[in-house]
Amino acid sequence: MNSSVVAFHTRLLLIGLVLFVGCSKKTPVEEISVQASGVTLSDEDVPNLTTDWPGWRGPQQNGHAPDQELPTEWNETTNVLWRTDIPGRGHSSPVVLEDLVLLATADDQKQEQLVIAFNRADGKERWKTVIHTDGFPSQGQLHKKGTNANGTVLCDGEHIYVVFLNSKKIIATALDLKGKQIWQKELGAFNSKFGYAPSPLHYKSFVIIAADNRGGGYIAALDRKSGEIAWRVSRPAISTYSSPVVANVGGREQLLISGCDQVTSYNPATGKELWNTPCLAEATCGTIVTTEKLIFASGGYPKRETVCLSAEGKLLWSDKTKIYEPSMLVEGEQLYGVTDDGIAYCWSAESGEVLWKNRLRGSFSASPILCNGLIYISNLSGETFVFEADSKEFKEVAVNQLGTDCYASPAAVDGQLFLRVGTDSGGNRQEQLICIGAPPTKK
Repeated sequence: MNSSVVAFHTRLLLIGLVLFVGCSKKTPVEEISVQASGVTLSDEDVPNLTTDWPGWRGPQQNGHAPDQELPTEWNETTNVLWRTDIPGRGHSSPVVLEDLVLLATADDQKQEQLVIAFNRADGKERWKTVIHTDGFPSQGQLHKKGTNANGTVLCDGEHIYVVFLNSKKIIATALDLKGKQIWQKELGAFNSKFGYAPSPLHYKSFVIIAADNRGGGYIAALDRKSGEIAWRVSRPAISTYSSPVVANVGGREQLLISGCDQVTSYNPATGKELWNTPCLAEATCGTIVTTEKLIFASGGYPKRETVCLSAEGKLLWSDKTKIYEPSMLVEGEQLYGVTDDGIAYCWSAESGEVLWKNRLRGSFSASPILCNGLIYISNLSGETFVFEADSKEFKEVAVNQLGTDCYASPAAVDGQLFLRVGTDSGGNRQEQLICIGAPPTKK
């Protein structure tokens, strides 16, 4: 073999080695304890947001909307109160606080990640705040279905919290209700495989944020007012995408998250691990749902499994069904879910028996919500299915078309449904925020 050929193969080997090292680089975060941080947890100013839709999966973090009369049928001309264009792209679901509707979005052409506030009454833009300029992950580090604004914003009645992957770091930002930045905090490095997906959650005086990634995952709690890190714990160096949830299960509050081939429970006040149970898969996307005694999770990639765990993490039942992107719902004694490829399931929560399953049309990324015994879920073709939360059989109520795609989950407040959809016209896609509701009665 001549010297030029040897040199060529050596260069290829070096390039491959650089790419491998770059992809597998691990930068685990330094753990921070509440004792070391000196940041104390307080529940004195916990806001009551039960009549709003303050963040991912609603006021109870479980997809349940307060009882209200939501429309079950709509189309381009019926029960649409207003619609407004959204710049850029995002899977951030609508958040509703009093007279505001809030969204995160990302303009790839301008390289901007931003938060936009709309008037709830008419959909007009009230303000928008650019959080980051440039620093987007490279094209190969973002899933083909993903965006640079996947996570839903969080509102506590006083501040708006948004988390973005930018400049290879996870950065949390707090705004006031007029869009002015209050604080910004880097949480740690992030080695992106397909981008960043989790949404922040509110726990007393903390904002809790997960950042699982192949460089070294972590969960951190920040003080809502100052942005200081109260605690931060490390997790495995695995890319997975689920948002955490805090739920009272077994008589104690638990911070629960799936992914990394396990379900893990932490003390939300300190970050101390309570237990972990091997199950599910390396990667999951859905958020865990619970009852007072049971914990349910599903996923994922490459394995597929739906599980029920006890409050102490004991595996009670397992089903080889995979619900990867959408989250599930619990209502009464039943567990409901819709798989990515469009099969609706109803299980007995206690035993895991499949009570019924029914194929819907299309594929799904959005998560369902439940209101007044009805389940609402949108597919990737812009169809929203409405069916009954019934243990005996699948009972379809309506199927409604708006736009040509829908990745984001809906929000529901005071008889109004808020959808983020995409509309493709001649190859040009435009995202819109749409308010659905019964028109006001004429006097």
